[in-house]
Amino acid sequence: MRILLVNKYFYRKGGAETYFFALAEGLRALGHEVAFFSMQHPNNEPSYWSKYFVSEKDYVGKISAFQKVKEAATLVYSFEAKRKFEALLEDFKPDVIHMNNVHRQLTLSILDAPYLKNHHVPVVYTAHDYILLCPAYTMVDGYGKVCDDCLDRRFFHAVKKTCVKGSKAKSGLAFLEAEFLKYHHSYDKIDKIIAPSEFMKSKLDAGGYAGRTIAMQNFLTDSQTDMARKVVNTNKFDTVEPYFLFFGRLSKEKGILTLVRAFLQTLPELSHDWTLHIVGDGPERETIEQLIARSGAEAENRIKMLGYKTGEELQREVGNARFSVLCSEWRENMPYSGLESLAAQTPVIGANIGGIPELVVEGKTGFQFGSTDSVGLGHILRQAAATDKDAYKIMQNACAEYISKRCLGQFYTKKMIDIYTTVMNRDHSAI
Repeated sequence: MRILLVNKYFYRKGGAETYFFALAEGLRALGHEVAFFSMQHPNNEPSYWSKYFVSEKDYVGKISAFQKVKEAATLVYSFEAKRKFEALLEDFKPDVIHMNNVHRQLTLSILDAPYLKNHHVPVVYTAHDYILLCPAYTMVDGYGKVCDDCLDRRFFHAVKKTCVKGSKAKSGLAFLEAEFLKYHHSYDKIDKIIAPSEFMKSKLDAGGYAGRTIAMQNFLTDSQTDMARKVVNTNKFDTVEPYFLFFGRLSKEKGILTLVRAFLQTLPELSHDWTLHIVGDGPERETIEQLIARSGAEAENRIKMLGYKTGEELQREVGNARFSVLCSEWRENMPYSGLESLAAQTPVIGANIGGIPELVVEGKTGFQFGSTDSVGLGHILRQAAATDKDAYKIMQNACAEYISKRCLGQFYTKKMIDIYTTVMNRDHSAI
């Protein structure tokens, strides 16, 4: 089978790219031929297909006002992307298209390529965020509140609530994009939508996509699970000082400030050896540092700001942690940080929002708390810290079992091939 994978970034930028490259690895391992369509960027991995990639688009970087206007003109519809996609299709002749993140840099204009209609090529789309439902991607409004308003497909809510970066202008552009895609029937050209969590599937169904959605939890590749096995520490109680771990972007929607406040409030009730390790960088780093500094010497000693880490260095941090914490304050879908933690047999303390509760089986693979609730999180930190060695070992075994039953790449990829085959047969029967 010839499969064309589409994603706007062709380097490992975030969770969507982790999925994108992992899926390519899995498909090739099963003997399928894979091609790529993406955007040019200095960080891109090498690819034969890069000659078809669209020119780099930057809507937020340090560029001139004139350049911003010029770039914004292609935010909704890119004739360059449509033209180059058509050329790639003529060259590769795919059996199926699998899109991931495409909005703004690539745009849905690629689905207007004549080759798709002429050859009845089916399209699958994995929803890594809520852009099909929400112009701001996150289902969080301009006041920082979780929001369902745009499920009625009247996207002007985003302008009224200034949902995009607190800017009326940016919210207006996002509104125009959403309205154009609605009236252009762009999403009608997608045959199957993959939702990485049952929660996301329920929202997509409520937003008008029922009948085309399927829930398929994100997966780990063989190389990722091999790395996890390498860093598993089944004897943490005797070999490493206990710590809670946050790893990810230090941003408000990730709940990092709530976690720091909860840990600071809980410090007097934790034994002196417990610490909080924070791995990552982002816009809230300075605020976190100020919170720690104002809290005194003990806080500075027991909250470790470790900066950005990757690869085996990061995975060893995960494997040695007593618990990792997913404290998101937006409806995070199916975070890879949670999967990586469970694969390393590190239980997860997770907010009960979005797809996170599907990872955190209460008392087995971790503990749940109310999103944004620092007092409730503090209570869970104390409860987790009191877990004894025997109970913790049972939790580690539950984490390993969860991954082996639900998150192995070979099973995911084979199921995806079944989906490709189904949409191909359905489309050909309609010719």
